Amino acid sequence: MDNTLNAETQYLDLPTPVQLDCGRELHSVRVAYETYGNLAPARDNVILVCHALSGDAHAAGLSASPQTAGTRDGFAAEDRDGAAGKALGWWDGMIGPGKAFDTDRYHVVCTNLLGGCRGTTGPSSTNPDTGKPYGSDFPVITVADMVRTERALLRELGIERLAAVAGGSLGGMQALEWAVLYPDAVDAIVVIASTHALHPQGVAWNAIARESIMGDPAWQDGHYHGTGRAPEAGMGVARMVGHITYLSAPALQDRFDRRLQHGTDVRYTLTEPEFQVESYLRHQAGSFVRRFDANTYLYLSRALTYFDLAREHGGGSLTAALAGLRARTLLIAFSSDWLYPPAASQDIAAALGELGKTVEFHLIEAPYGHDCFLLEEARQTPIIKRFLG
Repeated sequence: MDNTLNAETQYLDLPTPVQLDCGRELHSVRVAYETYGNLAPARDNVILVCHALSGDAHAAGLSASPQTAGTRDGFAAEDRDGAAGKALGWWDGMIGPGKAFDTDRYHVVCTNLLGGCRGTTGPSSTNPDTGKPYGSDFPVITVADMVRTERALLRELGIERLAAVAGGSLGGMQALEWAVLYPDAVDAIVVIASTHALHPQGVAWNAIARESIMGDPAWQDGHYHGTGRAPEAGMGVARMVGHITYLSAPALQDRFDRRLQHGTDVRYTLTEPEFQVESYLRHQAGSFVRRFDANTYLYLSRALTYFDLAREHGGGSLTAALAGLRARTLLIAFSSDWLYPPAASQDIAAALGELGKTVEFHLIEAPYGHDCFLLEEARQTPIIKRFLG
């Protein structure tokens, strides 16, 4: 059976602890992952795909389990997750036979990242020391910690070298971290709608989202599991805030304008949605709350906010941070993405060019904001296929 059409999530328990940047080590780490395409005898055709904040290991195909439904973000979720495809992978348009990451040629691996709530050890997992969910006792993690965990998984699978690491948003941060931490293990990276460090506006929006969760009395300092209460109200607001940052003003104007929820009738209500865009945000919040853990949102949001290649690896210099990178680099940005603006990718391209590294930068004119990396698959595919080829 073609596993690009029928996907199954697998689980692996790492035999050794993961050393974390915060100084702690995490024991009994389980990693959820999926694979697509055949592994070559020489094990040299592997592409690691890394997901964004709200994604998971189910990147492509139809899952045997309906619990993976709805992991696509933004307009993409509504446009692609129809009733017949509720378990469609979040990057299905990019992974498969003849697609950008061609499973006739490559063996594609996607993991649920460390700190997740979709099968990999995270704050909702059981703390082996207490027998209860970690909650906010889970250690603070970084993008580098996620990459170390992915590296440990691949080594257990007998994979030492990657033909490429690819991802959008937080996934692109992981790709960059891979190339910096393990320059001898990565041939190429594909960094889409991402950055070397989140701009202050992005840091601010993430802070507001986290505050909305922690300000919900049901958060209970992060120890809400088993209490019968969860910070659903705060989580819903966080999702609304985050969701708007993924879009653009023209996309919202085109999709909703100022259309009222009930035709032309104004109901003069304080609490119920009057405009279609308000109902849309409530729908997105409700579906997200049902499938995602609030603490995971806090931890992953903090990790991508901490991410700063120049500070972590270059003493404040991006050029110095990238000096040891050996991977061929493809950078794709989108004109309307104000959360991860094209200027960030241009900074990376300029630094790599100054170092004489192999780098390509492509700016795609598209109106959908940050969500373009999920929606503009057809325009990304020829660029990626040509680069990998």
